[in-house]
Amino acid sequence: MLIKNPEQIRASEITPEAIYLDRRRFIQRGIGTALLTAIPASLASAASRYSTTEELTRLKDITRYNNFYEFGTSKGSPGIHAGALSTHPWSITVSGACEHPGNYDLADLIKAAEVEERIYRLRCVEAWSMVIPWQGVPMGKILKRFAPTSKARYVAFRTLLRPAEMPGQRRDILPWPYREGLRMDEAMHPLTLIATGLYGKPLPNQNGAPIRLVVPWKYGFKSIKSIVSIEFTESEPPTTWNLQGPDHYGFYANVNPAVDHPRWSQKKERRIGDIFKRPTLPFNGYAKEVASLYTGMDLRKHY
Repeated sequence: MLIKNPEQIRASEITPEAIYLDRRRFIQRGIGTALLTAIPASLASAASRYSTTEELTRLKDITRYNNFYEFGTSKGSPGIHAGALSTHPWSITVSGACEHPGNYDLADLIKAAEVEERIYRLRCVEAWSMVIPWQGVPMGKILKRFAPTSKARYVAFRTLLRPAEMPGQRRDILPWPYREGLRMDEAMHPLTLIATGLYGKPLPNQNGAPIRLVVPWKYGFKSIKSIVSIEFTESEPPTTWNLQGPDHYGFYANVNPAVDHPRWSQKKERRIGDIFKRPTLPFNGYAKEVASLYTGMDLRKHY
């Protein structure tokens, strides 16, 4: 797969949102194979069994309403400031309990993998939500390439640290660089995605370009952006928001309407673009797929 920066993409290569949606409707209606051959591969996977059929959030909302504190704390700050971030070339350091550590160029890392489209619900811990058509690769397929050893019980991730281009990092908003982590079985789960695009286009900088994690059953802060490091660890890795507020943000951060944030209820959420709130679903609606990962765990304690 060829990874391009936004400035490298010709206008003729970008699928307008309306055409993208029309093509998805054709696919969902079950058009014939002959017609499907005329549709780009990134769109032809829209009928994935992992995808929701809910109405998509508008592209302009997805790209203008963001939490990415590296560029500022307001929702509009990433869209204003992230354009200064250079995302090419991009490499990822792999280390820890694996047989193939090293520094990998992003294009080489994912070029042999089949890019899929996954339409996922995204639930923020702030009680708002979106439905986003991501393009990417199941994380498990990438992690297997590094041959994790039996000591690899967790996977730790780190975001780029570049204050010159990420103005939020010049302030002590959070302990930089941003860090996140998953248990190994969570990272290898088929739903866990390494995203490289959305709406049929490369990821915008404000959405975590050029590569980010997407874990749809967890609150959005677990889906770390602009990843530069993957480490296999034996012990639970420290994570940024858990370090910042351990009583507010747990390591697991599974969407759980029965466990309120200390400052607000998690029982309902506001879908961006809607007026009224809707009930929040356990595991963000993915309980059938992932609840078994937490059998025997007290999800009020392991929040």
